[in-house]
Amino acid sequence: MLNSVKQDSRTQTVIERWLAERSELLVLYCRLTGKRKSQILPDISQINQFCDILIDYVSAGHFEVYEQVVSLCDKTGDESLQLLKDLFPKISETTDIVVDFNDKYSDDKANDALMSELDSDLSTLGEAIAARVEMEDQLIDTLSVHH
Repeated sequence: MLNSVKQDSRTQTVIERWLAERSELLVLYCRLTGKRKSQILPDISQINQFCDILIDYVSAGHFEVYEQVVSLCDKTGDESLQLLKDLFPKISETTDIVVDFNDKYSDDKANDALMSELDSDLSTLGEAIAARVEMEDQLIDTLSVHH
């Protein structure tokens, strides 16, 4: 029983830290898109900071949070496992969009020609992030209901 309590506490901490990182990511995304509405190009340092948080968030999801979710789904039953099986491939598709954006804009690669594509790429990325957040929230909600 004590091991289960430690595991639940660790899982909760991992998820809370991950959700805080997600909030930071969303704030940075809004800052980038807000600059674009003003027709101001963001500094490359702002884009790099955003890309760093973006990759950290996605990595934490795949390598920390989802591992905990799978473990809890095993304990919470078939409904949770089925939801995980349904959502994980869709979440992985959003990862591809995130990695593509990062590869394109990180590490001072951005130039004027590339920056002309930023609005479109931010829009595509924003849609992927929104879809991902919705799916992740479904998983978290299912776990909280069944756990």
